[in-house]
Amino acid sequence: MPSTTPAEVRTIPAGGGTAPPRGHSLRWDIQGLRAVAVTLVVLSHAGVSQVSGGYVGVDVFFVISGFLITSLLLRELATTGRLSVRTFYARRALRLLPASSLVIAVTLAGSWLFLSKARLAEYAGDALGSALYAVNFRLAAAGTDYLAQNSPPSPFQHFWSLAVEEQFYLVWPLLLLLSWRAARGRRRLIALVLGALCLGSFVVSVLVTNSSAPWAYFGSPTRGWELGAGALVALATARLERLPAALAAPLSWLGLACVALAAVWYDDQTPFPGYHALLPVLGAALVLAGGCAPASHGAGWLLGRRPMVWLGGLSYGWYLWHWPLLVVGPVALGLTDGTAGVPLALGLCAVALGLAWLTLRLVENPVRFHRAFRGRPNRALVLGVGLSAGATVLALTAAAVPPTIEVGGPAPVLARELADAPDPQARLAELLAASSGSLPNNLTPALPKVKSSRSAVYRDGCHVDYDSTRNPPCVYGDRASSRTVVLFGDSHAAQWFPALQGLATARGWKLVSLTKASCKVAGVTIINRHKPYTACDTWRSDAVARINALHPALVVVSSSDAGDPAEPADDTLRQWTTGFADTFRDLGTSGARVAALLDTPWPKGDPVDCAADNSLQLHACANHLPDAIHDATRQSAVRNAATATGATLIDPRPWVCAIRTGICPVVVADTAVYRDESHLSEAYAAALTPVLADSLDRLVSSS
Repeated sequence: MPSTTPAEVRTIPAGGGTAPPRGHSLRWDIQGLRAVAVTLVVLSHAGVSQVSGGYVGVDVFFVISGFLITSLLLRELATTGRLSVRTFYARRALRLLPASSLVIAVTLAGSWLFLSKARLAEYAGDALGSALYAVNFRLAAAGTDYLAQNSPPSPFQHFWSLAVEEQFYLVWPLLLLLSWRAARGRRRLIALVLGALCLGSFVVSVLVTNSSAPWAYFGSPTRGWELGAGALVALATARLERLPAALAAPLSWLGLACVALAAVWYDDQTPFPGYHALLPVLGAALVLAGGCAPASHGAGWLLGRRPMVWLGGLSYGWYLWHWPLLVVGPVALGLTDGTAGVPLALGLCAVALGLAWLTLRLVENPVRFHRAFRGRPNRALVLGVGLSAGATVLALTAAAVPPTIEVGGPAPVLARELADAPDPQARLAELLAASSGSLPNNLTPALPKVKSSRSAVYRDGCHVDYDSTRNPPCVYGDRASSRTVVLFGDSHAAQWFPALQGLATARGWKLVSLTKASCKVAGVTIINRHKPYTACDTWRSDAVARINALHPALVVVSSSDAGDPAEPADDTLRQWTTGFADTFRDLGTSGARVAALLDTPWPKGDPVDCAADNSLQLHACANHLPDAIHDATRQSAVRNAATATGATLIDPRPWVCAIRTGICPVVVADTAVYRDESHLSEAYAAALTPVLADSLDRLVSSS
């Protein structure tokens, strides 16, 4: 994240001035490199496909920051023999907080006014994390939550890089001071210590990228080596200044080429950071190293041009402003899907550049260079604490006082209506047909909490993630029961867990849950994340073997209609029919009954967000049959496979849609039907327990 300027290469006198000492000149090539980095990031976020890997600009910023800050600290150590940590953090506060606090406040206001009312608490939490430089942890945790992975991006998401930097600088000045004293100022020894730490961080980055990509991307331990790489260049500056121009110039051009190559070669499917981050980090380090020695034909010839230097000076503000405009802007402009095409996105980024210029002129420089803070680090620290506290209060206030969602009158309690009805399915059909156009004032849970509800199958880590092939022991209900029921499939099987858990508890069954993200029941290898989903095939085989070893009374299978075969056949209906039939037969070898639940009808877009924006016109959010069936071919395949193998077919369409009218409402009685673009809500699935019981009780008792 661009949070340093060429001024910070200079020694900062005790009086707070910024005049460079003799022998040290400004590195305008660094300012130009910052311009390259921020432009790559902005173009990538705007959707310019030619620089799909433009996110590597952040890695370039990390290297630049590590170099500039370490150069400043080393100069202070060499001059005074000590480090003033208080002065260091005072400078950071003056540099970062005025602009970032302003952007947090404006972005929070924009989110409150224009974005989903149901997500305001989530965005307020992100604003709080941004103000406290901890939002990267929130984003990493959300990235590992399967049900949150398709959520729209947070308008505060870009603050993650600032958080990583500041977490690094919580420890680096003190570590550098201790290393300096232990090594008695010998930079080679300090570089050895830092090199070992960077190597450790890089190894962690590679390992975590393979096991948990969100934590690798947003985590400070996996990014620390990138800032450390810049610090290593700073430690070697004295030697690098003696490089011959014939070597320094090619090094700088080679570095710039590495950055450009990463930007055009990588895309959103590149496992990152991991070892792929080596290319842009090495490139940035080479540009910095080559620029240490005077070379008239080096990359500095391009990077030091006036337009590049000017843009580099605005990089911090441009980075801060462009992302909220890209997220909030399209919604504010009335685009129904909330997304902007490339031309509009570039226009919004141009507006962000104008805001960056205004912020620099009216906020950043007036505060940073105000005479009230010269030689008074305590004042700067007080200002920093005040700005952070102000942003924190705004975030907490927004969470405590969310925008009003208009509601109508009370509705019947769905769970109670179905539990008390002599014929639960008939009563459900009546409630579906009579669904109101207004959000009831007794909606349970409240709309902002629908998405965050998690059943035990998710809380206990029983829903296996994409890369895992293991089957954790997840047993519910009566563990000592002689009658075992197995839930098997992907997340569209897991959505039925609340109903099955209720039945297992009431009937005294042992319930075993075996579900994996996006893993189909059918024995068909699908594409997942642009490659064959072989981890699913391995998991499915192991799960079927485990199910047969359990000798269950019933296996309830279900999976989403989404997902494309890795090797599509000419006759896709036959391909899927064969895949489902093979699995149904394998499951039946133990004598278990197989109940195949068709996929539920899908909503139109995000039903929770739509309900929040159209709370008195819910019919605008309803989908309709047959459009709500995601893949009719897949459903036909399940039907054919069930007929061929003797499995029992269960069609949940009458439980979600009014069959006579074909309307699939987003709210029935007092309960939201969906949690997101395809899954039933926890509350709705639990309320359907009596309806599902009609189908399953007979199967279990007859086995």
